[in-house]
Amino acid sequence: MNAQFTKALLQSNGGFAALALRVPVGLILAAHGAQKLFGWFGGYGLEGTGQWLASIGLEPGYLMALLAGGAEFFGGLALVLGLLTRPAAVVAAFTMLVAIFAVHIGNGLFMANNGYEYALTLYAATVALAIQGAGRFSVDNLLQKES
Repeated sequence: MNAQFTKALLQSNGGFAALALRVPVGLILAAHGAQKLFGWFGGYGLEGTGQWLASIGLEPGYLMALLAGGAEFFGGLALVLGLLTRPAAVVAAFTMLVAIFAVHIGNGLFMANNGYEYALTLYAATVALAIQGAGRFSVDNLLQKES
């Protein structure tokens, strides 16, 4: 891989702040993805999530459930580890934008009304990680030092 590209992808000046942001956001995303993919934590799994996504116009529902669940689950795990943090954060941010505009925007801001505040918070956190990178305490940092 091109050294300049690798440096841009993996390098980060963040320290503890990136770690403090990455781990809880990654765990939350991974848990929500596990609901969609595997039916864990009270989720509906791929079939149920796919049917619901199709019912709101995101078709084919099964594929959309697979994409959203995969982005959240695997992207969340990558964020926890700090592995390919920028790409994982960008994919998660895009997923949150879809959630905001496809599901929550018509309900207003507040979660009590199924609004978009929670998805917006996750969007803001993942955009910050995409900009900042994984920080000093990450797999990305170890890989960057080796390249």
